Amino acid sequence: MEESLKYIYKEQKELTNFGGIAALLGWDQMTYMPLKGSGARAEQLSLISRLAHERAISDELYTHLKTLKDAADQLDERDRIIVTRLAKDIEKARKVPSAFVEQMSRVTSLAYMAWQEAREKNTFSSFAPHLETIIELEQQYIEYVRIPGHPYNSLLDDCEEGMTVDVLQREFHTLRSQLVDLLGRITASTVYQHQKPLKIQLTIDQQRELCTSLLKQLAFPMDRARLDVSTHPFTTSMADDDVRITTNYEKEGLLSSLFSTMHEAGHALYELGLPQEEYKDTVISDAPSLGLHESQSRFWENMIARSQPFWTYFTPVLNTIASDAMVGTDERGLYKAMNQVRPSFIRIEADELTYCLHVILRFELELDLITGKITVAELPGCWNQKMTEFFGITPPTDKEGVLQDMHWSGGEFGYFPTYAIGTMYASQLFKQYEREHPTVHDDVSQGQFTPVVHWLHEHVHRYGRLLTADEIIKKTCGEGLNSTVFVTYLKEKYCPLYDI
Repeated sequence: MEESLKYIYKEQKELTNFGGIAALLGWDQMTYMPLKGSGARAEQLSLISRLAHERAISDELYTHLKTLKDAADQLDERDRIIVTRLAKDIEKARKVPSAFVEQMSRVTSLAYMAWQEAREKNTFSSFAPHLETIIELEQQYIEYVRIPGHPYNSLLDDCEEGMTVDVLQREFHTLRSQLVDLLGRITASTVYQHQKPLKIQLTIDQQRELCTSLLKQLAFPMDRARLDVSTHPFTTSMADDDVRITTNYEKEGLLSSLFSTMHEAGHALYELGLPQEEYKDTVISDAPSLGLHESQSRFWENMIARSQPFWTYFTPVLNTIASDAMVGTDERGLYKAMNQVRPSFIRIEADELTYCLHVILRFELELDLITGKITVAELPGCWNQKMTEFFGITPPTDKEGVLQDMHWSGGEFGYFPTYAIGTMYASQLFKQYEREHPTVHDDVSQGQFTPVVHWLHEHVHRYGRLLTADEIIKKTCGEGLNSTVFVTYLKEKYCPLYDI
């Protein structure tokens, strides 16, 4: 038994290193790699993916795990937890051939570069063949994994373990009706009819300084992480002490780079806070779900950065760094501007109220693509039709529509629903934090964010995969996923803003 324990810990560490290598290659591809390097990078990533998968599904590892599972009652609590979690992961991985993993990695690596070029040139047709291949591979994957119920469950389970299409369709149906009702009341209001967008023009240097200042105030450990630029902001982890985040600086807009930096910082703080020491380089030192991971980014982006107290703190910072752009604005004006409800084409720039509608739109399209209800060629038209139905606006170009997200180029079907799940979790976590820390608004208005960081670490980060996402939320908030908390939060915030 001791030999088997030693073997599984060695293999987990090496699989962690494989993951770090792949993450570094992927980060470089999305930031600094020359365009013509895509072919070789695809081969490198596919090789790493195949080697890692072959190690994970090896008969030797599986034999050692079976030995340990059979002797589970003789293991201490730490070893038993790790063996149970690892065995479940490995049993699922063994259903998928290594050749398939290698092929998917190669296809998605090339697809990302094709998506990036198609987005820049606004030519969906050049990306479509790549997406068709990815969908075919996703359908093959479903056949390998075969999670019970709807075919999409097999994709969803990789992102949000235990979640099903039936649950999401029920939850999203309720959430959608509540959001549409509130949106209708807001758009009918006098305040909405007379609101005007606040145009803020900042140089890239000013945006970079603002983002750096914000990270410093968060006590973001720059000796363990770094900030760079990419087409689509993201976070990735190469190792316990090497987490990378990116943002995208715009020439004009409502400080989108600031919010994307705050969003990605939330992801990074989670990665940096995952359990180490006795769980270092094991399956436990990871997030139990993407929804819980997303709750951390949405918490910081929305609950904190879009709050009134935050703008009490941040307005003077903004005036110091970009006083020329702030003429005629004040704290209250900035707060209202950053929280304008305005149906938009771009998901990552959407306001809190309409954001989940963007997610529901993508979820419904993914279901239709996976089940063959619609074809890739029909996708742009279906996208625009749903945008018109949900928001009353139609994207003028595919760049502002179906080509705006990188997820499908990476084969990340099942990912989008976790954004809505995370948004709801974030509101529940913030409500609980307010109960336990009534001074939170005063703290934020003074730029004191470390108490929040510490609380999230104690109640979310430190558990890793010791508990499921549902167990963590129930343990912290006293209940599982509850869209009512999120809708109540929206009403309490936006009804006063729009005098409804």
